[in-house]
Amino acid sequence: MQWIEVKVTFASDDEDLIAELIGDLFQNLGTNGVVVDDPHLEPSEGWGSDAVARPAQPAVTGYLPADERLESRCRDFEKSLADLSAQHAFQYTVGYHSIDEEDWAESWKAFFYPEEITERLVVKPTWREYTAQPHQQVIEIDPGMAFGTGTHPTTALCVRLLETYVQPGHAVLDVGTGSGILLIAAAKLGAGQLTGVDLDPVAVGVARANLLQNQIAPEQFTLSCAELTQGVSRQFDIVVANILADVIIDLLDQVTTVLAPGGVFICSGIIQAYRDKILRKMALRGFSILDVLDRGEWVAAAGRLQ
Repeated sequence: MQWIEVKVTFASDDEDLIAELIGDLFQNLGTNGVVVDDPHLEPSEGWGSDAVARPAQPAVTGYLPADERLESRCRDFEKSLADLSAQHAFQYTVGYHSIDEEDWAESWKAFFYPEEITERLVVKPTWREYTAQPHQQVIEIDPGMAFGTGTHPTTALCVRLLETYVQPGHAVLDVGTGSGILLIAAAKLGAGQLTGVDLDPVAVGVARANLLQNQIAPEQFTLSCAELTQGVSRQFDIVVANILADVIIDLLDQVTTVLAPGGVFICSGIIQAYRDKILRKMALRGFSILDVLDRGEWVAAAGRLQ
């Protein structure tokens, strides 16, 4: 399959914020993650002799299938990008490049290194080496074409909240599971039965492979391709969702049917502008707010169902 690489190169006084917001536009477009060029990036291991050159300018790249929807999606993306530029006063250019699926799936791996996302949990790409400290547990991950490397702030915030609220034996539901990283983190923290739901069948396959890679037994997890909680018939101790804020708003109308009384709902993928809206909706649906964490422009929240 042919894909179109859409690369937004920009100039801004707040490069991290603009990169996150452009990435959010790509997510709204339905892309499964983005590549961020950071001219200031310096891996803790240093650059290898065969490393790609450091990027000259900050940029965010997403990938779209070259199908009948391409023209309208690019048009919508450029309109949203122009609106974002007017709101945050940054300059940008957009470039398009045709790319083979195999090249897309492999090219970003040069930028993915092990990362300590909490004191206890380290995310390690399967193709890198890492020597864990005695107090650390390692999550082996190969995101493939699914969202979720563990390096994004929204994922790290979710994992921090899982560390706080997952108890041994808890049943955990991950809505929009992507690469399965949050289910793996929950398992490392002692959770029992794991369930993941994602709209993307590719993500479901990637999540299954990653769960197995981390020695999680097939009988411990269930994965399905569905929208939000569709088809989920049991109740869970923990429901986690690292998805777009607008989708979380919709999910809050359903989540109480799959969360046990006293259970905890953890959500992330929320920019600061949506923080209060999400918290109000959680309170309206019967949640007492337990925690609100932020990292830069991103927010995560946890609430207990009364």
